[in-house]
Amino acid sequence: MQLDWGNLPFAYLPTNCYIQTEFTKGAWGPLCTVAEPTCTVPVAATCLHYGQEIFEGLKAFRTKAGKVVLFRPEQNARRMQYSAMRLCMQAPPEELFLEACDLAIRKNLDYVPPYGTGAALYVRPLLLGTDPIIGVSPSLSYRFLVLVTPVGPYYQHGFAPVKGLIVDDYDRAAALGTGSAKAGGNYAASLLPLLRARSEGYSLCLYTHPTKRHLINEFGTSNFIAFDAAGMYYTPHAPECILASVTNASLQVLARAQGREVMVGDVELEDLARFVEVGAVGTAAVITPVHTLVHGDRVFRFGSTDKAGPICTGLIKTLQGIQYGDLEDRYGWMRTVVG
Repeated sequence: MQLDWGNLPFAYLPTNCYIQTEFTKGAWGPLCTVAEPTCTVPVAATCLHYGQEIFEGLKAFRTKAGKVVLFRPEQNARRMQYSAMRLCMQAPPEELFLEACDLAIRKNLDYVPPYGTGAALYVRPLLLGTDPIIGVSPSLSYRFLVLVTPVGPYYQHGFAPVKGLIVDDYDRAAALGTGSAKAGGNYAASLLPLLRARSEGYSLCLYTHPTKRHLINEFGTSNFIAFDAAGMYYTPHAPECILASVTNASLQVLARAQGREVMVGDVELEDLARFVEVGAVGTAAVITPVHTLVHGDRVFRFGSTDKAGPICTGLIKTLQGIQYGDLEDRYGWMRTVVG
C-alpha cells in the first residue's frame, strides 16, 4: 500500500472491507466481510429516528518486532456493553467484539501503518438499532460492524499545545443523561459550541459540569487531566455524565508507576490557576497538551505555547513506547493480532 504514512491526516480512508454481524431472533449471526463502504438500514430504523447508535474507538499498531497489536480492546468491549445497557441495546459479547476487531485488522493488513511513522490503524466498532419502528421503543434487532482506517495525529500539529475555550452556556450532555455512554448524540450536541470556538481561534471546548458550574467536566471529545507544581495528577470524577476513558485510566497507571499521586474527584474551575500542565486525553489524540484556557474575561495559561510540558511528554512517550513495542508491556495491555 503506497501512502504517505508519515503525513496521514486523521480522516476516513476506505479500506478493503469492514466486518459485520446481525443480532436477530435473540442471537448473533456469523461475522461476514462487506467490501462496499456503505451501510443500508431500513428507513424507519431506530438508529436513524431514536438515537440507538453507539460506537467505540481504539487503535492497532505495527510494532518494532513486526507484530500487529491492539491496545486494551477488552476495555472498549466492556464500555460498549455499558453504553448499550444505557440505550437499551443488545451489545455483542466481549469475545465476539474482539474477534470482529481482529478480523477487520487481518482483512486490512496493508493499511496498518509501518513502524516508525507515528501513524496507527484506527478501529471503529459501531452498533446500530435496525428494527423499523415509528413509535418510541427500542429495537429488537441490531447490527454490529467494525471498520478500520489508517490515521495520523488527530490535530494537524501533532503533539503540540493548543488553546481551548471553557463553555458553560452549552452542555455536552445532561447531568443524568447519556454522557457516560459513547453515543453519537453526545457528539452532535457538541458540534455547535465547537464550531463557534473554532471560529474564534480555539481548537477545543472544555465543558463545566451541567449542574455545578464551578466544576470542570470534560472536553468535547476527551477527558481532562492536569498537573500541579508537585506533579500530582488531577482528573474529574462524574460518572453520571463523563465518558470513562481507556486512555485516561492507562495514564493514571503510568503516573502512579512514576510515583505520582492521582486525584480522581471534583476539579474546580479555580484550580486552573495552580495547574502547570493541562491535557485532553483520549484514543484519537492520546494527549493533546493545552497551553491556554479562556473563560469569559479570564485567561489561564499552562507552560509554553510551542512545546508540551515534561509530565505530559513523559507520559505519552511511555504509553506510545508500550503500544509500538519499544517498551515492555508490563501490564498486559497489548493484544497480538498478527505476529
